[in-house]
Amino acid sequence: MKSEEEDIELLARAIMVEAREEADQLHAEAKEKAEAIRRRAQEQAESERKAILERAKQDADRLRSQSSATSQLKSRSAQLDKREKILNDVFDEVRKQLASITKRPDYGEIASMLAREALTQLKVSEAEVRADESTQKTLKLDELSKELNGKFSSGKKLEEGTGVAVSAADGKLYYDNTLETRLSRLQSVLRSSVYKVLMGEKA
Repeated sequence: MKSEEEDIELLARAIMVEAREEADQLHAEAKEKAEAIRRRAQEQAESERKAILERAKQDADRLRSQSSATSQLKSRSAQLDKREKILNDVFDEVRKQLASITKRPDYGEIASMLAREALTQLKVSEAEVRADESTQKTLKLDELSKELNGKFSSGKKLEEGTGVAVSAADGKLYYDNTLETRLSRLQSVLRSSVYKVLMGEKA
């Protein structure tokens, strides 16, 4: 029969074995949990790395696109500035040459047309017609008065412009039909056609 000491020793050994097994199991579980945490952290880090790279790519694409758009805009703006300068130069040159129209043999007809148009626009039967010196010499207001059944008198000489300016109703109605003003009125309409002609395109 085993002695009490032997029983105690056996019991102590059994407790030690059980404690070791439990410790090993706890260690294995802890190791497994640590590995799971490490894997999760690695997956999360990889996911964040991909998201950061994707954001960086999108930012780079956006900046490239903005840079390209800015370059295109600057180029287009430079083209438009150049076009505007060319057109302004052309219209300035035309404006300088307008006075020479008075030397044309048919300028009397042109002067009558300018006055007739201005009087028709104002729709009046009495008016004062001002003209530059050359136009005054060719303009026949008595003929226009008969033609339009009105009373039109000659006013002070125009100091600026070539053509006529008509006023009526004590100056409340006014119509500037000088060649310079007509050109300014038509300028916006003619710009595109003039530019096409300058560039050798069909207007």
